Amino acid sequence: MAVPAVASASTSAARGACSHTPVWDFIAATGLRSLVSATSKDPNAKFTILLVSPETGMPVLVVKAPTTPGAERAVDAEAHVLAEISSKRPGSIAKTIPRLIDVVSFEQRRAAVMTALPGQPMSTAYAGRRHTRVTARVESDFAAVAAWLVEFQRETVQGPASLEMDTDVTARLQARFSGDALLAGDLDQLAQIHERLRANEVPRTLVHGDFWFGNVLVSDGRVSGVVDWEASAVCGEPVRDLVRFANMYALYLDRNTKPGRNVAGHPGLRAGHWGAALEYAIFGTGWFPTLYRRFLEDGLIRLGASPQSWRDAALAGIAEVSALTDHHEFGRLHLELFRRLTASGGKS
Repeated sequence: MAVPAVASASTSAARGACSHTPVWDFIAATGLRSLVSATSKDPNAKFTILLVSPETGMPVLVVKAPTTPGAERAVDAEAHVLAEISSKRPGSIAKTIPRLIDVVSFEQRRAAVMTALPGQPMSTAYAGRRHTRVTARVESDFAAVAAWLVEFQRETVQGPASLEMDTDVTARLQARFSGDALLAGDLDQLAQIHERLRANEVPRTLVHGDFWFGNVLVSDGRVSGVVDWEASAVCGEPVRDLVRFANMYALYLDRNTKPGRNVAGHPGLRAGHWGAALEYAIFGTGWFPTLYRRFLEDGLIRLGASPQSWRDAALAGIAEVSALTDHHEFGRLHLELFRRLTASGGKS
């Protein structure tokens, strides 16, 4: 297995050099076996190819190969950030972040080669029939992510600035939903939320940008890896990651429950309209809303912000997904959820 030769490419890749070796030639040179593990369903889809050791059966490298120009831009962005992270050499958290190995060609587009990380996606356990109805299991998920965020943000901390959740969100909403007659009211509500949040001062840190449970790997109750850094920023708003995880975790609590029925393990949550579980987390009562809010409050306190800003941060996070997601319909659903929740009383 040609791991030493492959690993040596990391230095040139981190400097931004691209070998443009055809991906299949690269794979053949490693002596590793290839397995196409997933094809994303995004409009700008990517193939994920695992390169597996024939001796251990464990993944060693991952190739992310784009199928569209938009997907190629996303792969380029991830490669750039991973190279920059490697050059800055963050401390103990570095082992949970993929290391860029090389940039190769895939059907005349650039593909990124990076190290594989250990662990199982948190989404695997989440999708289990009983996982999200058991308090201790959900608490363990939140505790593992909170511990990782503490180290990640501490090791990448930079200078302070106003808490800023409008990272091109307003402009993107205006462009995406320009024909929506109710959008002006939504943007007015969002502007007030953003303004209240700016009263807080927090540090800038490295930001993942799409920090949901599907991108978190866990092993022995700890976060062992975080993948898919396409939307990351080397100097950004850390509250974005805090909110994205909490919101996405809440969003799917009712996924296995028929509309009109109570969700097992969550008294007060009834499956129905899209986003009902996230509405329950923000405005409901019970063990999960308490856990959800405590996670946000503790994170805000740690970052130097007022814990009373948790609801504004959560609502701003919903608007962010509406603006930035590749899926237009997913964005539309988030906009309608934001509209419904702010009409319910979005002020914290």
